[in-house]
Amino acid sequence: MIGNVDKRVAWPEKLDYKKQSVEVPGTKRPGQTGHYRSGVFGLIDHQTPNTLLTLPQIFTTGLSQSATLPFLGYRPVTSTNPLTFGDYVWQTYEEVDVRRRAVGSAVCGLFARGEVGGGELDTVGIWSANRPEWQIVDLALQAYGKVGVSLYDTLGRDSVEYIINHAQLSMVFTTLPHLPTLLSLAHKCPPLKMIVCIDDLSEDTKGVLRVLEGKGGVRVIDMKELEAQGRATPLEPVPVTPGDVVSICYTSGTTNTPKGVVLTHGNLAGATQSNLFGSSFPERGVLLSYLPLAHIYGRICELSVISVGGSIGYFTNDPLRLLSDAQTLKPSFFPSVPRVLNRVYQAAMIAGDVPGLRGALFRKAVSDKVARLRSTGVNKHAVWDRVVFSKIQAVLGGNVKMVSCGSAPIAADVMDFLKIALACDVIEGYGMTENCGTCTRVLPNDPTSSGTVGAPQPCNEIKLVDVPTMGYTSEDKPNPRGELCVRGTNCFRVYYRDEKNTKDTVDEEGWIHTGDVGEVDECGRFKIVDRVKNIMKLSQGEYVALEKIENLYSACPLTAQVFVHGDSLQPYLVGVVVPDPVQLAGIVSRVTKKRVGSDDVKALKEALGDERVVNVIMAELDKEAEKNSLKGFERLKRIHLSLELFSVDNGTLTPTLKIRRKDAYNWYKAELDGLYALGEPQNGKSVAKL
Repeated sequence: MIGNVDKRVAWPEKLDYKKQSVEVPGTKRPGQTGHYRSGVFGLIDHQTPNTLLTLPQIFTTGLSQSATLPFLGYRPVTSTNPLTFGDYVWQTYEEVDVRRRAVGSAVCGLFARGEVGGGELDTVGIWSANRPEWQIVDLALQAYGKVGVSLYDTLGRDSVEYIINHAQLSMVFTTLPHLPTLLSLAHKCPPLKMIVCIDDLSEDTKGVLRVLEGKGGVRVIDMKELEAQGRATPLEPVPVTPGDVVSICYTSGTTNTPKGVVLTHGNLAGATQSNLFGSSFPERGVLLSYLPLAHIYGRICELSVISVGGSIGYFTNDPLRLLSDAQTLKPSFFPSVPRVLNRVYQAAMIAGDVPGLRGALFRKAVSDKVARLRSTGVNKHAVWDRVVFSKIQAVLGGNVKMVSCGSAPIAADVMDFLKIALACDVIEGYGMTENCGTCTRVLPNDPTSSGTVGAPQPCNEIKLVDVPTMGYTSEDKPNPRGELCVRGTNCFRVYYRDEKNTKDTVDEEGWIHTGDVGEVDECGRFKIVDRVKNIMKLSQGEYVALEKIENLYSACPLTAQVFVHGDSLQPYLVGVVVPDPVQLAGIVSRVTKKRVGSDDVKALKEALGDERVVNVIMAELDKEAEKNSLKGFERLKRIHLSLELFSVDNGTLTPTLKIRRKDAYNWYKAELDGLYALGEPQNGKSVAKL
């Protein structure tokens, strides 16, 4: 028996917002704070009663609650010209159970017969965009003692080759579009013996692939054939323990090759259980899956939904159709990232903040609800929600009960607006691959939580360690500051076959040194204020944190992206600003007195050289710098404006959307060097240049 089926633990009736975390007595040492734990639930571990211990237990828990109910859904293509999609089609928990057993039985048989395998671990790769089969394969690997390895759908060819060889992948599940790439890499990847195509293969294609296999190529079959093999020779799932390795999750480095985070059943189950303490997950709720499953954030969200017997609807893998998918699915849980939520905020502000009665009502509704939120924590209003904000809520389907935000900072003003506009539990948290995306989260209805990432999760304890080179110490007033370190049942212990990075990240006591600088306030909430790395010294000796400055400027609604660059031989910062097309179109229309649409790329590009447009954008950036109290040397003095987005495709972003600083500089080297060639503005004001 799995014990009590419902693993959720409710919040207490009354929350003490002044005591969200507690410092354990006797744990403070010189150069660091004491150990902080959740002030609501304390510290949980694998000995805590009724706790989840392994990933198969998570699935069994969901199956026991929702056996015949919808589990995994997708929108089938109903027309290719034009491309259209139908309503969601679902598989139940029982149906998925049959398929995971078939896949798992077949994979086990292949390893047992020596047709695949031979590495240190029984690793199996998955290279696919989000879809039901991704989850089915992963559930099968969990249940049959194999180690899943995610290949990013947006990962470059070199990284795919590196991971296959580094993780010794003898078997990879993939989709039809990736099949040619894998076949072309096969001769460089000695461990690779079999590819399973998730999509059905035609008989003609199978014939060609058999010929290639006969000439020494890897074997290729489709998932339908694999499942048939498993049904013909069924095996029972393999017993697993919390200490067994279940996943190697590769993190995308900004400068180096990916690092393989080794995660156990206990790590991922502990993180899932922690998310169910004080959870807002509705029983059998519905999640819209669009955050890449190769990243830990999307994965831990789906595990949490499975643990309560919920449903997961996969988007159509087209970002332009994401809102259409939401309106069709009507999800109750919408996990997200600042990049998406900032767009929701900007679109709502543009649509609502207009002249006349409509604009006046919008501004009054925002003002009233924000004031009420900041004084009481209440984000609902009977009249304003119906009259003003129901239209914004309808954009996400009109049924959202919880929105989570992670992966990067989001401005406090934006977070407050999302809370009052969506009128649901909007949660900001903090995590990383190394702790299964689970470290801190804000408490519900906390009036002043925006701008923080909340208190420690129940599975974690946190401490801050001095960073004297950056001026952060545990004795800082009014609040202690330092590098945020975390440990708990959800925390990894090693990078796969990477002793150096392991020693640099995890100390002898099991603390993960995150590289993020945190601050803990008087309520026991944490705030990420800086990054230990990504700092540089300007020619006059001042240190600047480039990523921190980028995050602050990125809160400006006019900006889609900001890249801040410094040269140690120069006394000031320069940068590249990519304006938001919708906002830019509004500025150009006002300045030129001619209506310009956000899709008129030619007109927008020409406008970037208009001094009047430049001055408006620069003025807004200066306001953002002033609002965030940036020192003079921290402010952008000259900028290059561009409509060319930093992206994974052009090599300037990692798959987790972090800037690759060296590559971004090389992409705009001529422009950035040109800005420095102009010299520092003599009047001290910032200057933009096309």
